[in-house]
Amino acid sequence: FALFGSIVLANIAIILVPIFYKQFFDVISAGGDPNQIAGELFKIILYIACLNGVFWILYRIATFANTSLEPSVMANLKQQAYDHLMLHSYSFFVNNFAGSLVQKVNRFARAFERMTDEIAWSLLPLVVRVVSILVVVFFINKWIDLVIFVWIIIFILFNVLFSRWKLKYDIKAAEIDSRATGYLADTIGNQNTIQLFGGYLHESRGYKKVTNEQAKVTTFAWNLDAVVEGVQAFLSFLIEFLLFFYAIKYWQEGLITVGVFVMLQAYIINIISQLWGFTRLVRDVYQSYADSKEMVEILLLNHEIKDSPVAKTLEIKNGEIEFQNLGFSFSQTREVLRDLNLVIKSGEKIALVGPSGAGKTTFVRLLLRFYDPTQGKILIDKQDISDVTQESLRRNIAMVPQDPVLFHRTLAENIAYGKRDATKKEIENAAKLAHCDDFIKDLPNGLETFVGERGVKLSGGERQRVAIARAILKNAPILVLDEATSSLDSHSEMLIQDALKNLMAGRTTIVIAHRLSTIQKMDRIIVIEEGKIIEQGSHKDLLAKKGSLYAKLWKLQAGGFLPQAEEEPAIDEKDK
Repeated sequence: FALFGSIVLANIAIILVPIFYKQFFDVISAGGDPNQIAGELFKIILYIACLNGVFWILYRIATFANTSLEPSVMANLKQQAYDHLMLHSYSFFVNNFAGSLVQKVNRFARAFERMTDEIAWSLLPLVVRVVSILVVVFFINKWIDLVIFVWIIIFILFNVLFSRWKLKYDIKAAEIDSRATGYLADTIGNQNTIQLFGGYLHESRGYKKVTNEQAKVTTFAWNLDAVVEGVQAFLSFLIEFLLFFYAIKYWQEGLITVGVFVMLQAYIINIISQLWGFTRLVRDVYQSYADSKEMVEILLLNHEIKDSPVAKTLEIKNGEIEFQNLGFSFSQTREVLRDLNLVIKSGEKIALVGPSGAGKTTFVRLLLRFYDPTQGKILIDKQDISDVTQESLRRNIAMVPQDPVLFHRTLAENIAYGKRDATKKEIENAAKLAHCDDFIKDLPNGLETFVGERGVKLSGGERQRVAIARAILKNAPILVLDEATSSLDSHSEMLIQDALKNLMAGRTTIVIAHRLSTIQKMDRIIVIEEGKIIEQGSHKDLLAKKGSLYAKLWKLQAGGFLPQAEEEPAIDEKDK
């Protein structure tokens, strides 16, 4: 209200100034005693100075109101966009470039800034000045007023209609800008892969193709702007000619004074300057619309995975997990899991094995509600996970992924992400249990060392140990390990296996296993193939089972590079 109110009053004040210019020149043209005229002229310029002073004060109020308004609203919009964005599902982020999403959030806030600036500093002054000028001129000569009015309508209609037609090109420009940003972010993130596979020229050509397309769209849009400016210039010349053509006729008839010429000149210059900016105003408003459109679509997109309106907090006493008739499909033609029934007892340690693409990772993602099953349900201690809050579900599950990604923060902050209120002693203890202290002691700032974007300053094994420390600190009743030792050397793996043994004690544990040597001591091994459980049992039982897929997988790995444990049955010579 302070911003808009002060701008309205300021522009009304500035429109009154040419009326006093009219009086000023009418007094001069009337003739008379110079001393008497001078006194009258000084009084008039005093009024003009006061009006300019009011205009100056009101615009200062508007400026400070604007600096208070826009940054806070932009921050709120970014927060709103961030909060909605981060609650989208795993599949949403899989299908969108991180760089493009960042661009959309930033453009959303900037679009508000541009829109508000145009409304406050361009549209509002334009409306107030045009209406005020038309009212003032109407009382002087209604026919001249009509000429101005018709010209304004033509000018505005041309700009609005042309800008609306041009909107599709502005939207296309915004979309290709997002694509170019996404391509750039994707290649920067994979710079090492590009070098390793000699992809520099290929990616350079790919980026050039996108930027050339962007340049082509931008050039076309700018050429359209040049057409608009040409038409505007013609209309400006036309109104000035018409206005003074009719003014001269009325002056000949004694209907207007010399002061009216001065006032009309001031008004026409004012109107032209305001309307000249109208093209930019319309363009920027539509550009703001185009820039915000992509983010607004995301804000209007319902979250794929969301809590039930009556969702409760998950309460875990035992940690028993039950999968009932579980099925999941990415599409009608791509079924990943089907009719899967499984009960994992409290404190039981199971391993999921099977060929690549069998559905092991999807199985775990369904447990974490990254996806919702297309059929059946998952129960934890008899509580359907679709009826509890996602936050409480994930709070009770600790996961160590195969390829952990870290924040560009300190090691301490990354470890403490498992328990954000952890003390320094707790962080150090978790790091020690995960054998992170082996490499932390060599870092220049110890636990306060920044690990780089996505943890690139650490090796794969070091990142994995940080992820294990994070899980140790979280101390959740359910533990999921996605081949948590795959990036470790033999010595480190031996140390981590010991840490994991302590971590798994008393917890319901699910291990996704690729290296079968790591799961021999699991309570039960679940073999999945083509989305179905085809066999389950202990390591020893599955090896002894005739025609067992697990036995075949074991023999392949044992024959290739895995040592066989002493207690396992011998492999037939022909199988070797």
